[in-house]
Amino acid sequence: MRRLKKIGNVFYWLVIASLLFVVATISFSALKIPFGWKMLVVQSGSMEPAIKTGSVVLIKKQDTYSMGDIITFANGGMDSTTHRVTKTTVVKGKEIFTTKGDANQGEDREAVGIDSILGKAVFSVPYLGYVMAFSKTQQGYIFLIVVPATIIIFSEILNIKKEILLWKEKRKGKPAFSPSGEKKFRYLTHD
Repeated sequence: MRRLKKIGNVFYWLVIASLLFVVATISFSALKIPFGWKMLVVQSGSMEPAIKTGSVVLIKKQDTYSMGDIITFANGGMDSTTHRVTKTTVVKGKEIFTTKGDANQGEDREAVGIDSILGKAVFSVPYLGYVMAFSKTQQGYIFLIVVPATIIIFSEILNIKKEILLWKEKRKGKPAFSPSGEKKFRYLTHD
């Protein structure tokens, strides 16, 4: 029975840790983060094997970028691309970058100006983007938020019920008043 209780406690804390991790990750990607950090989901395989499809990439705005850096840049509109810098040139006093996806055959058709760059890829977590995308669906919300929250609430209700039963047992075992009629307060002590 003790072993089962330990396994239950480990499962309980894993559920809580996973829930907090998912909530923190989604919050981190949705909110504006100070100091120029952003979190994006990679939706294509153009950077494989360096960055896998479905990875979450943490990017940070830099003052300068160099050849070999993996950068994320705006394509116009809501889309962005994460590719490697293959060449840098200066045109009319402005730095222009030629980029290429590691898995692509050729370089990108259009060069990227420094104003279009969102940041340099600093860190990536493979497959976490799938979890983030799933959590934004109705099924994901139920599975990742509602079910763990229900387990936590149910567990806390059981703990409260157990404490109430223990408290009632203690009250049954000790009278609130002494037989002589003199009042005794069990929970209040005074010197």
